Amino acid sequence: MTTTASTSERPGVVLESSSGESKQRLLALTWAHLLNDGAANYLPGVLPAVLVAVDEPIRLAGVLVAALTIGQAFQPAAGWIADRVGGRWMVALGLFMSSLGGALLGVTHSLGVLIVLLLLIGFGSAFFHPQALAGVRSMLRGRQGLFTSLFLVGGELGRGVWPTAASLVAANLGLSYLWIIAIPGLATVALVFRMAPKLPPSRGTRAAIRWKEHRRPLALLLSYRGVRALTTYGVVTFIPILWHLRGGSLVSGASIITTIIVAGVVGNVFGGHLADRFGRRLVLVLSAAATAALILPVAYLSGAAVWIAAGLLGPALFLTASTTVLIGQDIFPENRSMGSGIALGLGNGIGAVLVLLVGFLVSDVDVTAVFWALAGLSLAAVLPALAFPKALVR
Repeated sequence: MTTTASTSERPGVVLESSSGESKQRLLALTWAHLLNDGAANYLPGVLPAVLVAVDEPIRLAGVLVAALTIGQAFQPAAGWIADRVGGRWMVALGLFMSSLGGALLGVTHSLGVLIVLLLLIGFGSAFFHPQALAGVRSMLRGRQGLFTSLFLVGGELGRGVWPTAASLVAANLGLSYLWIIAIPGLATVALVFRMAPKLPPSRGTRAAIRWKEHRRPLALLLSYRGVRALTTYGVVTFIPILWHLRGGSLVSGASIITTIIVAGVVGNVFGGHLADRFGRRLVLVLSAAATAALILPVAYLSGAAVWIAAGLLGPALFLTASTTVLIGQDIFPENRSMGSGIALGLGNGIGAVLVLLVGFLVSDVDVTAVFWALAGLSLAAVLPALAFPKALVR
C-alpha cells in the first residue's frame, strides 16, 4: 500500500491503535532515535579538535567521517535480519553500540582505535534504524508520510543538537569528557526493550524478492540518496573545518551545523506533508534544486548572514527524509525493513564513500572547492528524481 493510496482512502492521521500506549510507544521510539542519531553524528562538531588530538591533517576529515558512516551500508542486511527474527532487540542493541562508541570517542589519541570506535558507532546506527522504522510503520495507517516524518524529527534533533553539545563539553572540559553526552542513550536502552513494538518474525511465507523487477527503481533510489547523503555529510563535515581555518571557535562552527540540522526539522515534517498532498516527485526535485542553490552562500557568507543561509539550507537538505524511506519500502514490499535499510543505510554508505573521495579536494588552507562540487552534484540529483516510475512518486 503506497502512501498516496492510503491518503486518498483515509485522509485523517491516525495511529493503528488510538490507545495511549501506542502513542507512548511512538514517543519512546522517537526519543531513542534522537539519542541514537545524536551519539552517531556529533563528530563533526568536534572534528577540528579530534584531528589535533590524533595529530592528523585536515585532509583526514573525510576519512574519519567515512569511517563513521560507512557502517550504515549494512542497513539492508540488518533490515533482512530484523524481518526474519522480529522482536525489538536490534533497536536496543543499535542504541547501545552507538552510545557506547560515542562515550569512548574522546578518550583515545590513537588513530586506529578512533577508527574502530567510529565503525562501532556506524554499525550500531545500522542495527537501530531498519527495525525502528518498521516498528513505526506497523503502528500507523493513513498519512504515513507525516507520521514517519515526525519520528524522523527525533533523529534530526539529535543530529542537530549533539554537535554543539559536544563542542561545548570539549571546549570547556576537554575531549575526554565527551562520555557525559552519551549517558542518556545508555540509560534509554532498557526503555527501548520495554516500549518498542515487538515485531513478528517472518515465518518463511514472504514472497521472494523480485530483484530483476526492482533493479531500475533501486538504481534510481541509490543514485538519488547517495548524492543527497554526500551533500549532507559534506556540509556538516567541512563547515566546521572551514570555520576553523577562518579563525572561528569550535562552538561557533558546531552551531552552524546545529542551525542547519535543527532548521531541517521543518523540511522533514513539511516534506512528508507535501508528499502526502502533492506527490513525492515534487519533493525530490525541489529538495535537490534548493540545496544546490543554498550551499555556496553558507560557504561564502560571514557574520549573521551565514546563520540565515544555514537556516534556509537545512529544510532544503531534509525535505526528502521520509519520502525516500517510503519509496524504499514500496520498492521492496516483500521486505519493508530491508527497503528502508537500503533507502537510509546503503544510500548513506554510498554517500560516505563519496565524501571520502570529495575530501581529497581539500587542502590545509582552503576547502571551498568542496562546496562547489557539492552544489553541482546536488543539482544533478534532479535527474534520477525525474526518472522514477510514476507509481512510486505520484
